[in-house]
Formats: sequence, structure tokens, C-alpha cells
Amino acid sequence: MPQPPRRARWEHGTEIPLAVASLAFLAAYAVRVLARGLPDAVLDLCLAVTLAAWALFAVDYAVRWRLSGQGLRFVRTHVLDTVVLLLPLLRPLRVVKLYEAVQRRHGRPRLVLHARVIVYAGLSALLLGFTGALAVYQQEHDVPGATIRTFGDAVWWTCATLSTVGYGDVVPVTSLGRLIAVAVMVVGLALLGAVTGTFASWLLQVFAREDDEGPPGS
Repeated sequence: MPQPPRRARWEHGTEIPLAVASLAFLAAYAVRVLARGLPDAVLDLCLAVTLAAWALFAVDYAVRWRLSGQGLRFVRTHVLDTVVLLLPLLRPLRVVKLYEAVQRRHGRPRLVLHARVIVYAGLSALLLGFTGALAVYQQEHDVPGATIRTFGDAVWWTCATLSTVGYGDVVPVTSLGRLIAVAVMVVGLALLGAVTGTFASWLLQVFAREDDEGPPGS
């Protein structure tokens, strides 16, 4: 039986460890942003965890780049991976692959395509909503004229932005906060389109199957 390419073996073997590292990164970042009055030793530990996780992400990127044999073309053809490396707050999106990695290793069937898209989009929305709220809260809560003063304000703003409602009662006022807002808007539109498009495709398949079967007794 032929062995899979080295890059495929590497990606398969690192799927779960990198997903765990992503969760550790997000948890450590959340503690640093939200927990006030913690001892310096705890904050330093959280910083060490985030840096160690980031280093793992960089090693994974470098190894996959090397194994691809594509040279600089790897960067052009893996734009999302490059962006995630530069903006590690997006890295927890790898966690959406954890379910299927565990299922495969236990020999269990994966979800059907439409269900997988909807589940992944839902998990992605939750993760991005949380990380977006953390990032915008960190940037906004203590600047003059800010309307996002608490983490609850940040969560409310993120929900309104991801859902494309945009009430406008709380808005970012800093340049970096507005840049985060643009990213959240783009992701919200993409996720909404993925879910609605997948659901519409599923409905079309159901109706087409019913038409092919014809009315009873025909």
C-alpha cells in the first residue's frame, strides 16, 4: 500500500495538537484581556503560553512550506494560512477541524457535506465572535470617547456586526478597532452566505429528488 506524501502525514499528525494549541492560545489571551488584578506571575505565564503557541504555528507553517516544494508560490497559494500566521487570533478556527479528526481516528462516519458546512460556519461564527469581541474590547475600553466600555458591550457589538444588523449604538472609535470591525463584517457576510447557500442547495436537492420520484402511484 503506497504511503501518503510527507506533507499529508505531517498535516494529519499535527491536526489535533495544533487545535489544542489554538485553544490554549485563545484561553491565555482571554485571561490577559479580561482578568484584572491577577499576579504578574500568572500574566507572564499566559504570555508565555501565547508565545509558545504562536511559535508552534510558525513551525507548522515553515514545515508545510518546506514539504510543499513550491517556494514562494506557497505563500501566494496559501493566503489564508499566511494571514492566520500574522494574525494568530484567527488561529482557533482550526478547532472546527478537531471534531472530524477525532471521528476519523475512531473510524466513525463524518457528517454529510451540508451538515458539515453549517456546523463549521456556526462554530466559526462563535469563535470569531469571541475573538473579535476580545480584540475590540482590548483596543477600545479605555480610550477617550469610547462607547465599548465593557466586554458585554464588545459582545453585543460583535453579535450585531456578525449578523450584519449593525445597530450603531456602540461602535469602535480607534483606527485598529475599526480595522477589526471591517474584518468582522467581511467574515459575517461570508459565513451568512455559506449557511444560506448550503441550506438553499440542500432544499434544491430535496425538491429535485422528489420530482424524480414522481407522485405516488405514477
